[in-house]
Amino acid sequence: MGRSNGFLMVTALILTLIGGAVLGAIAGAGTSLYFIQRNNANHPITVVAPPQAPTNKPQQTQAVLPTLPVLPTSKPEINQTAASPANDTAMDVPSVVAKVGPAVVTVINHVTSSGASGLGSGTGSGSGAIISPDGYIITNHHVIEGNASLEVIFSDGTQRAATLVGDDPLMDLALVKVDGMVPAYLPIGDSDALRQGETVIAIGSPLGEFKNSVTVGVVSALNRNLGDGAPEGLIQTDAAINRGNSGGPLLNMRGEIIGINTLVVRGDSNAGTAEGLGFAIPANIMRRVSEQIIATGQVLYPFLGITYGMINADIAKQNQLTVKQGALVTSVIDGGPVGKVGMKAGDIITSFEGIKLGQQASLRGVLLQYKPGDVVKLTVLRDNQSQEFTVTLGERPKSN
Repeated sequence: MGRSNGFLMVTALILTLIGGAVLGAIAGAGTSLYFIQRNNANHPITVVAPPQAPTNKPQQTQAVLPTLPVLPTSKPEINQTAASPANDTAMDVPSVVAKVGPAVVTVINHVTSSGASGLGSGTGSGSGAIISPDGYIITNHHVIEGNASLEVIFSDGTQRAATLVGDDPLMDLALVKVDGMVPAYLPIGDSDALRQGETVIAIGSPLGEFKNSVTVGVVSALNRNLGDGAPEGLIQTDAAINRGNSGGPLLNMRGEIIGINTLVVRGDSNAGTAEGLGFAIPANIMRRVSEQIIATGQVLYPFLGITYGMINADIAKQNQLTVKQGALVTSVIDGGPVGKVGMKAGDIITSFEGIKLGQQASLRGVLLQYKPGDVVKLTVLRDNQSQEFTVTLGERPKSN
């Protein structure tokens, strides 16, 4: 009996010790977990996911292609857009100038003249615009007239010899060319899309000294005809143009050429002092002239065999005309294209192949769209009666 009681006491003691150890362990673990959680609440643990294994499915990413330099091509092109913006949206003036500036040049004309004292020499200057990666530069005929040699000065000051490719005295345009790479070239815009009041930028070298000067204005009017042998269908602008700006580009806010600055009206008249009257040859006419010169070295104008004047309000009043638009025929060459079909002085050409002549189209500008030998229909007003004549276009004599 005594041995049994002793065994039970020992067993109870052992169980008590084991139970205490277990409870102590549980209490200690709970306390540790509490402090760990409190610590983690103050300092969150960032879990970094392991990298995923590569898959065979390609990722849908957009490739970024490098911008390649524009190199000269073997085929002449005049409608490239190296100096144009990446999209068709308008830019602010500084952005346009920064984009197109390298494509505007100064044209130097070394003139040799003869006089009573023998041969003499001099220089004149104007402006020009590079319109092709092949080095074609558009300018005015009067800038290069009488040249013995030509050179151009780029916007960075470098100079290069230039050769005359061809010119068109009638529209006061000329195309010259430089060899080698060019820094930039300008896109040609659609001058028919111009609107009165649209903002335009003129860049050129006024007085030959202030290279790549920038002036800003608006399109004051379209299809102006000044007479006295001036080109027809001109863009009028109030952007400041001075001597030396001739041949420089008139640009829209997309950095496209929409005209070539050609003349300015100044001085006093009965109506007062003239200011802000600059004129530019429309880009669409410039394009057609340039394409012909590049292809053949010359411009072949279709020929009607008439002299005429584009009608405006003053001409309509002076001649007591019943219409205010069209081309008034002042003389007809015997045996010429229109003389053969019975047209005569006093006729008014109101449309040419369905194109109405007037504020939106000059006769000379429309003629440039055709070539000698083309057969065209003219709508003519005679004695207030409309008539149609079918005319085979001739070729304009070189002397004219």
